[in-house]
Amino acid sequence: MGGLTRFERRWSGWIRMRQVMHWRAYDAQHAARMRRAALAFITAFAAGFVAVLALISGLLVMSRPAAAADAIPPAANLYKLTLKREAQRVWGIQAPVATFAAQVHQESRWRVDAASPVGAQGLSQFMPATARWVSAMAPAGEYSLAGAQTGNPTWSLRALVTYNLWLSQRVQAADPCERMAFTLSAYNGGLGWVYKRQRLSAQPGVCLGLTCAINPGITPANQRENELYPRLILLRYEPLYAAWGPGSCT
Repeated sequence: MGGLTRFERRWSGWIRMRQVMHWRAYDAQHAARMRRAALAFITAFAAGFVAVLALISGLLVMSRPAAAADAIPPAANLYKLTLKREAQRVWGIQAPVATFAAQVHQESRWRVDAASPVGAQGLSQFMPATARWVSAMAPAGEYSLAGAQTGNPTWSLRALVTYNLWLSQRVQAADPCERMAFTLSAYNGGLGWVYKRQRLSAQPGVCLGLTCAINPGITPANQRENELYPRLILLRYEPLYAAWGPGSCT
């Protein structure tokens, strides 16, 4: 009996030792799993945090140009009276001065030395060939456009309002706002493309959001630029210059 008791004690001790070893191994495995889970969580959290920071940074970067674009540059005030004088002389006392100011804003941000990669120059961003063509509209006299002086602010603003009137007289539209939209589209992309869009349109008198969204056969990049051009000027920038005079759409 005593020997059996000793055996039972030894057996029980061995069993307990096995149990202890088993639970220690289990605890070690559980701890390892927990460490891996914690590491995975920390890694995912860090990646998400970095992604959020990148998104916020991107939004801030995008907002800065937009805010700058929606402010009247200080240089604009240097040419305010010149633009108003030239616009009213060509278009009459109710000339859409705010529209033309918004157009110059879009074209050059009122930088006299502005030059595009394709060769457009000056406040009004005339291409050399177009500048020479516009010069022929008033080759002599007090308000001459002779010389294609794209670097001269007065010439640029005089040419802009004169060319806009010439284009406006050659487009048909549902109302003055849409008429100016077609005029601006022609200024940017050419009168011929305006006519082609109107022939393809179910409502040829409406430019914004309709006829001017039709691609008449130009590259997608040029179509996007031409479609956005009147929208930016009339709907985004024209209200900035409301204090300068009447607008076409406001």
